[in-house]
Amino acid sequence: MNLHEFQAKALFRSAGIPVPPAELITRIGDAREAWPRLESASALVKAQVHSGGRGKAGGVVHVTGPAEAEAAVARLLGTRLVTGQSGPEGLPVDQVLMEPAAAIAREFYFGMLVDRARESVAMVVSAEGGMDIETLARERPEAVVTMQIHPVTGVMPFHGRRVAQVLGLKAEPARAVAKLVHDAHRLFQSSDAQLLEINPLVLTVDEQLLALDGKLVIDDSAAYRQREIFGLRDARQRHEAEERAQEHDLNYIRLDGNIGCMVNGAGLAMATMDLIQYHGGQPANFLDVGGGTTVERVTEAFKLILSDTAVRAVLVNIFGGIVRCDLIAEGIIAAIREVHVAVPVIVRLEGTNAEAGREALAASGLDILAAADLDRAARAAVEAAA
Repeated sequence: MNLHEFQAKALFRSAGIPVPPAELITRIGDAREAWPRLESASALVKAQVHSGGRGKAGGVVHVTGPAEAEAAVARLLGTRLVTGQSGPEGLPVDQVLMEPAAAIAREFYFGMLVDRARESVAMVVSAEGGMDIETLARERPEAVVTMQIHPVTGVMPFHGRRVAQVLGLKAEPARAVAKLVHDAHRLFQSSDAQLLEINPLVLTVDEQLLALDGKLVIDDSAAYRQREIFGLRDARQRHEAEERAQEHDLNYIRLDGNIGCMVNGAGLAMATMDLIQYHGGQPANFLDVGGGTTVERVTEAFKLILSDTAVRAVLVNIFGGIVRCDLIAEGIIAAIREVHVAVPVIVRLEGTNAEAGREALAASGLDILAAADLDRAARAAVEAAA
């Protein structure tokens, strides 16, 4: 689950990570009223959306007075911000964050993320912040330093010293960044985060560290024990279909193609999407219905797929391991009849009772193409969509 910047910074503040004072604005008239509380000659008005690249998209505005602040808020609130990460539809701007402009001496990058390959937390730092870290790592990898934090020992004193060395900090700023490393790791663990990012982390002209931006991504699997944090979820920042999918325990991500995909298993779903593209098609979604597939879940999956008007064909790829293919076939037949699917449906069943499942599909009288081979199924879906 993604958090807004203002929500991440509230957690930063509670963990001891220094953040600037700020005012959250949800109504245009509040900007002028909040301005004196910033005690600054200039400020930044920042659209709150779950996307990076806000500055390039006009979602971060520098203002020098209450009138300019009110105008910037009026220009952003109630709109949809289109960034390089949001997709063409953009994301709704329902609130903006207004912060005093900092007197910046230097900008850094600081982040923590789960490194599953090494079974540890990876801490990523760079003396060059305020820019796309992926681009920096690709073009100048020597400028990005990664350190591993072992889950048993946690943060050790050498981690703080190493970060200070990479960032070129000494004396009090070096001690401050060592404390920040410790506090950030504690927050990372206590919140079940998958990603914690500060970009930029800045050193001000009076040698104070400040997190000028903040990003937190929380592991969805931890919702049962992070109820307070998950209460901050902003459903409007996700596509409606993705929210509906979560209610039915379906893993659904909308994409830009025209071939709807329904698969059981994330790895099989990725392979299916790759094969579609190999044959010249474009998947319209990632949809993993999971191992415990039922008629109800299959029906809801079809509804999700067909809620995208761009879909011209549906490819169902099911491997029957725990679940029987003949039961899956019954669910597919019932779902197609209930949803009134009007596009070609290609079904590939393999595994337990696969032949019985294919016979049931053939006897249904519905316009379903049953394919025993995944390659043929993907090719048929691409041809049907075209």
